[in-house]
Amino acid sequence: QKFWNMSIDDFKHRGRRKMLVDLLRSKGIEDEKVLEAINIVPRHLFLDSAFAEYAYRDEAFPIAAGQTISHPFTVAFQTQLLDIQPNDKVLEIGTGSGFQTAVLVAIGAEVYTIERQKDLFDFSKIILKNINLEPRYQTYGDGYKGLPSFAPFDKIIVTAGAPDIPKDLLSQLNIGGIMVIPVGQQSQQMLVIIRLSEEQFEKYEFGNFKFVPMLESRDK
Repeated sequence: QKFWNMSIDDFKHRGRRKMLVDLLRSKGIEDEKVLEAINIVPRHLFLDSAFAEYAYRDEAFPIAAGQTISHPFTVAFQTQLLDIQPNDKVLEIGTGSGFQTAVLVAIGAEVYTIERQKDLFDFSKIILKNINLEPRYQTYGDGYKGLPSFAPFDKIIVTAGAPDIPKDLLSQLNIGGIMVIPVGQQSQQMLVIIRLSEEQFEKYEFGNFKFVPMLESRDK
């Protein structure tokens, strides 16, 4: 399945993507849906053209507004933890340049995504439209508040390091739903939170990662 004009995604990029998928598999990513999405989505389009040559290395790169595009392993790892099922309604906090969003859409999720940096919001909106991997809803705003008017969500993914778990996001999770969020100050512990009932949540830890900080409110 191809989503975009092939002239912007040549055989060299596709070959490097396949090598990246093999690398991610060797690092423990087992969900074939996730690997297939990484194989489909042209990561080089989500980076500054200066980094396009290196887009399929397992590395993070700077993007606009002092943010970063996460390591492909981190994207794949968080996505695998979400355990996406067809048509899952997913809230993404931190669209960034849109790569994680595109991976979720390629898997078949209905994605609702928030970005607080205006230039990243504008960039991601254009690129996701151009490659025909648009989320169900995309907005510029404060991720800490979530999207109460669209809640509840089957899955919630946070792509920045939160100092603690935002209560507003917990309240927007379906019973039986899963939230994947990196929590901590200097480095973060990757947490999986499962909502068991109105009041009960289960929490699991999946190792240390380093994310840019999750910031409250949005640029005016």
